[in-house]
Amino acid sequence: MAANETINEVIDVERDGEIALIRIDNPPVNAAGLKVREGLVAAIDALEADQDVRAIGLYGAGRTFIAGADIREFGKPPVEPWLPDVVNRIEACAKPVVVALHGTALGGGFEVALAAHYRIGVPGLRVGLPEVNLGIIPGAGGTQRAPRLAGMHMALDMITSGRHVPAEEALGAGLIDEIREGEPREIALAGAREALESRIETRRTGDLTVERDEAALAEYREKMAKQAPRLFSPHKCVDAVEGAVKPIAEGMAHERALYRECQESPQRAGLVHAFFAERAVAKFPEQDAQPRELNKIGVIGGGTMGSGIATACLLAGYAVTLVEVSPDALERGLATVTKNLDGAVKRGKLDAAGREATLARLDSATEIEALSAADLVIEAVFEDMGVKKEIFGKLDATLAPGAIMATNTSYLDVNEIAAATSRPEAVIGLHFFSPAHVMKLVEIVVADHTAPEAVATGFALAKKLRKIGVRSGVCDGFIGNRIMQHYRKAADYMLLDGAHFADIDRALEDFGFAMGPFRVSDLAGLDIGWTYRKRHADTRPAEERYVRIADRICEEGMFGRKTGRGFYLYGEGESGPNPAAEAIVESERAAAGVTPRGFSDEEIVARYMTAMITEAARVVEEGIAQRPIDVDAVLLFGYGFPRFRGGPLHYADQIGLPEVIARIETYAQEDAHYWQVPGLLRRLADEGKSFADLNP
Repeated sequence: MAANETINEVIDVERDGEIALIRIDNPPVNAAGLKVREGLVAAIDALEADQDVRAIGLYGAGRTFIAGADIREFGKPPVEPWLPDVVNRIEACAKPVVVALHGTALGGGFEVALAAHYRIGVPGLRVGLPEVNLGIIPGAGGTQRAPRLAGMHMALDMITSGRHVPAEEALGAGLIDEIREGEPREIALAGAREALESRIETRRTGDLTVERDEAALAEYREKMAKQAPRLFSPHKCVDAVEGAVKPIAEGMAHERALYRECQESPQRAGLVHAFFAERAVAKFPEQDAQPRELNKIGVIGGGTMGSGIATACLLAGYAVTLVEVSPDALERGLATVTKNLDGAVKRGKLDAAGREATLARLDSATEIEALSAADLVIEAVFEDMGVKKEIFGKLDATLAPGAIMATNTSYLDVNEIAAATSRPEAVIGLHFFSPAHVMKLVEIVVADHTAPEAVATGFALAKKLRKIGVRSGVCDGFIGNRIMQHYRKAADYMLLDGAHFADIDRALEDFGFAMGPFRVSDLAGLDIGWTYRKRHADTRPAEERYVRIADRICEEGMFGRKTGRGFYLYGEGESGPNPAAEAIVESERAAAGVTPRGFSDEEIVARYMTAMITEAARVVEEGIAQRPIDVDAVLLFGYGFPRFRGGPLHYADQIGLPEVIARIETYAQEDAHYWQVPGLLRRLADEGKSFADLNP
């Protein structure tokens, strides 16, 4: 074999005396794609046969070791060599293989590392087996080799959670053998030489035995039953780790069988779709525009939303000025920001010194003129068009040229707000979700005259805040709230027609939603929806069936959690359905002349989801959302849609568009105004296509 040889496009071998170095160079993250797998097997085969080579070092070029699977291969038929065969070949090598790990070694990348005979981590390394987040289990020996090195409890912890384990913890658990400063190539070379000279002890992980840990297995079976009762793969993770007591070949065969079961589960398809949704939304028409550099951000409004936005911006490193109308309101806003930061300290996201440094970047004022040096101002006051237009008029007169003006409105017309300024190209919607420093979603609302640079800045801000930005056009409620207002009516109709609100919530929570619609309303505040409905009362179509139950509850001063009563009770020592709300339901049924009927859980879910799909299709059809996957992202990351179901339009594809149409047409016999088949849905079904066909 030549001193230096290129195995293929992504694998090469370098010789240094009796040492051979295998380098993986598959940018950007050295994903374990086909060429990497082929190259590793070819390199190991060649070096094992080369009598001049006595030890092998393995490392990755660039910023990381193998960071996981190649996402371009997701959903495609597997091509040999499969990763289990690759890792087995590395472990079986007759010559010691020492691997240097830097950046991240995740999924298949960490399984490759586990098959090496000695593992050296570079400071800052993070390792993990996060396959559970994609609805599968580690399928190349991760569930068998991790317990052999770290014991069942640690293996179960990292595999069922999918968490990234820092180098220091990995070392303490035995997952890596040491941590060493230096460049990966130099570490791999030195480690291989030390193995050759017997200065480090190498071993085959598969030759180790695992002591069965009944307590750990019982703990994680109970934990998964509580935390992931509707998910498939976390329970299979426990089953796979349990099999690690077998000889490695038997254990891996057991792991592979469980892996295939997960692959065939519809949950895997949903979770993979959610994974791609998070990445797809980063592609938007204005993405080539240059975003404005942001240093100073103003936030107008110190309520729950404004203080949450201010907190998020502070945690991202920005200097923030919070503006409120009065000293008292400002004091409350500052107290909320401080409380949010204290919460970050308690959760370990921030230390005491970081808290003080973060607060030092916070300024406050009661006059908009204090924002004159801001690069971006986010208005987060209550939903009143007159107030918002007045604020934007003042901002227009105050801010420097090039500054961006954003509104956090949930429903109002961003075009009308922009028209209150002399520079509508600088106006954009940034719709955060509460609590804004926690929730991942930001709808980036592009008005008719919004400049591409402003859009690009909105996406850059979302990324800096570690949030998921989704582009939306202008309509009442944008993507998420518009769809929510529609499917919420389906829940109200079922309530009026005989279903109990607690049964509706339970059925949808069993389906996978974090909370049912009536619990969500209580949490958000029933008065918010009430205000929206009153604002739209004059434009409500005469043929629309209107349910007054929530209005009646609000008229009694019951706004949900904030008042201790809503659909449910929240007072001290009180819980469960609110009898006063139940009485209002009965009264409204009688007033409407309704004879109550029962609804099965299946019918509740079917009607609710069909309503959601219907309006989601219209949002895509009208161009409010760019693609179906954008709608899915909004519902997944902002509205508690069950991730394993992939989003409403992915779910529609799973049940079949003809079935969705059949449901709508059946329900339309009761209410032809509410239940109408969207044109896009009809066209896709007629052409034998799916919503997925409209995604990139």
